[in-house]
Amino acid sequence: MSRFVVLGASGVIGRRLAMALRNAGEEVWTPARGDTEIFSRPLGHVIYAIGVTADFRIRPFDTVQAHVCLLTRLLREAEFDSLLYLSSTRVYSGATKCTEETFLQVRSQEPSDLYNLSKLMGESICFSSGHKEVRVARLANVVGGDDTQSTNFLPTLWREAQVGKIILQSTLTSKKDYIHIDDVVNLLPRIATLGQHKLYNVASGKQISHGQWVEYFMELTGCTVQIAIDAAETIFAPIDVTRVCDEFGFVPRPVFTALPAGGDIFGTSTNEFKSNSTT
Repeated sequence: MSRFVVLGASGVIGRRLAMALRNAGEEVWTPARGDTEIFSRPLGHVIYAIGVTADFRIRPFDTVQAHVCLLTRLLREAEFDSLLYLSSTRVYSGATKCTEETFLQVRSQEPSDLYNLSKLMGESICFSSGHKEVRVARLANVVGGDDTQSTNFLPTLWREAQVGKIILQSTLTSKKDYIHIDDVVNLLPRIATLGQHKLYNVASGKQISHGQWVEYFMELTGCTVQIAIDAAETIFAPIDVTRVCDEFGFVPRPVFTALPAGGDIFGTSTNEFKSNSTT
């Protein structure tokens, strides 16, 4: 039995991860926000799932505190066997190739890049900390959670579909990578404890368009859809998952077939940060 500490266990990913670890017979501690005991006791394997997602634009200081400042103190003061920092494939925004070695570009003047900058700063302090057993996982859009109040893209679409009409502010051709939450919680502990590299893409490697999601919701609910006149197209380059597949024998499950018949409430996403009204 290993000892794991899941920071950010009140979020969808952290909560599901802690539950999966306990079900596997592992010792798991999920300290509450602000618990200073994390700096004074041996932590074992730390999975850092703390983050600000949908509302990062109106909470810039909280975003930097969560993604950088608390992490920095933890790396400097805490005692742990390993630490896995959860970043996002959103940092590939604008890239034409999405491997772990891709050169990334951000603009400090662009408000939407605050998230990317803070995540990349978190990654950088991990790699510069001097700790040997520190790794980073860049997560794609995670589906299959249970955050019914999320303002992220898919949960918002699902709620709109349930009341009968989706008003889509993005084009049907927009597309991104989506991974089921069960694949995520299966991979993260293995990366944390066994990873041979410092950085991993945790994604399916396959893209799903907004049109496919809309069609899926329409089949489940019979809802209608209206596309906004000024709908914007958002397309990320395909995420390369060669590293995680080769090292861990990862075979991503098809997202749609992995969801329960009759639909699911879609959980948090680390790659989509706006409600449908602004995406």
